Parts: sequence; structure tokens; C-alpha cells
Amino acid sequence: MASISDDHVMVRLRLDTDEDGWLPASDENLWAVDLGDGTVRLDNIPWFVRGAASGDIIRIEPDADGFLWAGETAQPSQNCTSRLIVQKYAGSVAARQSLLEAFHRLGATGEGIERFRMVALDVPPQADLMKIRELLERDETKEWWHWEKGCVTPAWEATTRL
Repeated sequence: MASISDDHVMVRLRLDTDEDGWLPASDENLWAVDLGDGTVRLDNIPWFVRGAASGDIIRIEPDADGFLWAGETAQPSQNCTSRLIVQKYAGSVAARQSLLEAFHRLGATGEGIERFRMVALDVPPQADLMKIRELLERDETKEWWHWEKGCVTPAWEATTRL
């Protein structure tokens, strides 16, 4: 994430909970750069929102209280978002950091969160999508983590499991 400056705003994105009540909130707040034309560029990796990635340009609408709510995506960034719940070593800080370093070597960035033993990955189009996907799938079978696609591109979908 870029350093927060005066052109950054907080944007709320609505979350859908499943039948078990998961997700932990009804909305997620993300930092974004205000582009001044009713749109913002997301400057965070979404933790829970599906269909959004860092760098996406989205339309915003303020509510009566002044909160900015995300609307439709005006221009996707071509970045992908993946989320992992780390099971290896009980999702320890060391396990999450090791995971982040492995994906960083393949061109992805990310961050971890203690509360849910999670890692959120931002995967830009120039990253090694094939190797990232192979690593995600291979080590999920070892029960090192559970992962899900938060936002993917056609280039991501074109990768196949070997």
C-alpha cells in the first residue's frame, strides 16, 4: 500500500455474509486515492470483499453522513486478490511471514492479520501467475492453508493446474 496522503479517502464496500454468518462485518473500509471525478483508485488489498482488487478504479457515492460508498467498478486494475487462512504452525506470525516472502519472490505482495490468521495477497499481472497458483493449490493439499479467490482476471483463469 502507498503511504497515506491528503488525496486518500476511506471508502466503504458492502460485504455479503453467508448462511453461517461469516463475514465478520457488513462492510469493509479501504483506503483509496480520490481521483476527483466521482471515482477512486483502491490503495489497499481487500480482506473480505469479493470482486475488488488494489488498483481498481471504482465509482463512489457519499451517504447522508458523509461516508463514501463503493459502487460499480469503472476500470479494473488487472490485479488479482487471493486470501489465505494459514493453518501451518497454527497460523503463527512466522508462518504468515514465511508465506508472504514465498509469494513476494513470485511477484506478489501482501499482508497478514493476526485476528483471523489470514494473509491477503495482491497479485499484479506481471507476477508469475502460474507458479503462484501452483503454490496455492499444492500447499493447500498439504493443509498448510485454505485459500480463496477474492478477485481474479482472465489471465489468472487461463492458468491451469499441472
